[in-house]
Amino acid sequence: MSTETVTVRPARRGRSPLLFFSILTVVLSLLVGVPWWTLLRSAAQWPAPVGVAGSVLFAVALVSFPPLMIFGHGRRVDWAARIGDTLLGVFWVLFVWSILGNVLRLALSVAGVADPARSRIVVAFTLLVSVVLLAWGYVEAMRVPRVRRVEVVLPRLGRELDGLKVALLTDTHYGPIDRERWSKGVTEVVNTLDADIVCHTGDIADGSVGQRRAQAAPLADIRARDARVYVTGNHEYMGDAQGWLDHMQELGWQSLHNRHLLVRRGADTLVVAGVDDRTAKSSGSPGHQADLAAALAGADADLPVLLLAHQPQQIGAAVAGGVDLQISGHTHGGQIWPFHYLVRVDQPAVQGLTRHGERTQMYTSRGTGFWGPPFRVFAPSEITLLTLRSA
Repeated sequence: MSTETVTVRPARRGRSPLLFFSILTVVLSLLVGVPWWTLLRSAAQWPAPVGVAGSVLFAVALVSFPPLMIFGHGRRVDWAARIGDTLLGVFWVLFVWSILGNVLRLALSVAGVADPARSRIVVAFTLLVSVVLLAWGYVEAMRVPRVRRVEVVLPRLGRELDGLKVALLTDTHYGPIDRERWSKGVTEVVNTLDADIVCHTGDIADGSVGQRRAQAAPLADIRARDARVYVTGNHEYMGDAQGWLDHMQELGWQSLHNRHLLVRRGADTLVVAGVDDRTAKSSGSPGHQADLAAALAGADADLPVLLLAHQPQQIGAAVAGGVDLQISGHTHGGQIWPFHYLVRVDQPAVQGLTRHGERTQMYTSRGTGFWGPPFRVFAPSEITLLTLRSA
């Protein structure tokens, strides 16, 4: 495995905020500007009242979006977060399908279709597809996830552990939309799986325990034959990570805060380890950092290891540490197509089972819930049931 040394130079004071706001301005301008031009300002020749009313609607959405997100996620004002998150999802879907609509415009031009008919066909296509996908995406986001069943062969797994069932939850993101009933539905599905181990690999909520206690409460009723285990995700470190670790202990889960436990069947043993999210150290939370060496301290190096780590990007340490299977979330499978292409720039995997090095495999879940926009488009949520097989 190759290693790369990266030198990070300290940012000059005063430049980072300016750069951030410049990038934000460009991104928002594109997200709103491309649909505005496609729907209203191309050669569709709409009546003046239609153009004015549509432009005002886009302008109001653009101007209101930043404060809604600041109040919604910065100050945890749930109604603002709900509106801002929905606007973000609408912006993204309209942006993507406006671009594809303009590809259609070129095809229509080649076919000899003239304006305003050509532009009006593009508008109809963009609006129809966007509305259908947003409606379908909302239903997909709000439903209880389907079960995704995957068999994973671990050559070092003992024969008496063959068939061990591991249920994986991740990225529940209990947040501004009250999903207590949804959470109860997830618990009911997991309990039908008769799992030996149930895992939650982080991003449990957006907000404090006090804010999201009711939504998280059904986790206490989840059943597992051997263990219910939890590790932190990056969103815990935007709030009170230690509070969630403590609360999961109160709900009867074991928090794998850079530690491990053992699952035994007869003479065979599986090490189940967990590490903090990779953002833990930079968050400034005392005593928090991803530390695989600490997590595996005292474990027999000849035993197979199942590792809980929130981000797929943590796979490098898992390979170096001889882990057999890492289970992760974080990516949401991209959540709203085609965002998964951007996720892939940052992460080594977006979803599914992948191999890394000679020994290590990784399963990346598309996530049980959703973050932000209440939509899932071509990236369905999942409750994962991993069945571990010996060679």
